[in-house]
Amino acid sequence: MPRVFDVIEYPNEMKDRLVQRFPEDGPGHFKIGSQVIVRTGQAAVFFRDGKALDTFGPGRHTITTANIPLLTNLLGRAAFGGDNPFTAEVYFVSTREMTSVGWGTRQPIALQTPGQGLGWLLLGAHGTFGVQVTDPQTFVGRFVGAQGAFDMRRIKERLVNAIVQSATDWFAEVNPGSLMKAQSLLDEMAAAIEVKAQDQFGALGLVLKNITIGGLSPLETSAEKLKTMGLLDAQMYMQLKALETLEKSSQGGGGGMAGAGMGLGAGMGMGATMSQMMAGIMGGQQQQGQGQQQAQEAPAAVPEIMTLVEAAEYLKVAVEDVMAMIESGDLKAKKIGSQYRISKKAIDEYLMS
Repeated sequence: MPRVFDVIEYPNEMKDRLVQRFPEDGPGHFKIGSQVIVRTGQAAVFFRDGKALDTFGPGRHTITTANIPLLTNLLGRAAFGGDNPFTAEVYFVSTREMTSVGWGTRQPIALQTPGQGLGWLLLGAHGTFGVQVTDPQTFVGRFVGAQGAFDMRRIKERLVNAIVQSATDWFAEVNPGSLMKAQSLLDEMAAAIEVKAQDQFGALGLVLKNITIGGLSPLETSAEKLKTMGLLDAQMYMQLKALETLEKSSQGGGGGMAGAGMGLGAGMGMGATMSQMMAGIMGGQQQQGQGQQQAQEAPAAVPEIMTLVEAAEYLKVAVEDVMAMIESGDLKAKKIGSQYRISKKAIDEYLMS
């Protein structure tokens, strides 16, 4: 006869661990009347048939059909008659904020520098961020599956990718124009990344907090890399390669005085040609940069229906401030599943009130 657990708990401190399954080796057998003990900084999520179901917050809970309605509906009330045990898994989730998680770029971030060098500078970036589970049911449903336990390492790459993509978007929108200017905007960049990445974190049941940028570092930039990243069109790439060939040729020389004279004359001619080509390439890049800058300066249309992040950007406040306004009833919003949608009209009415 299978063992029926009367007490369901995970008493150990969840330092670096995000999730711990009970029992550790797979589904367990429980019954109406079993005790669920959830400690501060934890949540307990019942899981069955690939679905994250009922969730318990901190405290001591006695299982009844009333506090496991999703599981009851899934199995049917007949499954809970008498002392009949039911089978499920319970995942204990850490709801404490994990701080100072390191992040860094694997792929370079492109900074456009019109009229300078190749017109682009490839950068690396690094820093830290904090993350916290705010929706344990969503988090378990998205990540856990058949895993008995896992820590930040299991999801870090996905979170870092969201941060790096947001950083890339910021560079494309703001276009600092130089590394020095970008370095002076690190705080602004961090705040923008936190807003931009919040929807992606929220879809996983998480919230992004306290992101920092330790610095930006220039990386090797070549025509090949820029072409691979789609930053150079075929014509500009061929011009740069031709320039590179001319530069190598100008470094050769002949023997004796005649050779020296020919080398000098050829070198001067090639130098003039190289200067003309570089001026043409840089001019084309500068025009391209100006065109992109003009496009960026055009005001973006404000959507009539906004996400939390879009509403925060529209109001120039943090996402948490928008949530506080919604929860207090000051700002009207519609919750669809686990996501909020706010109309521009509702925001404008709030601002006018």
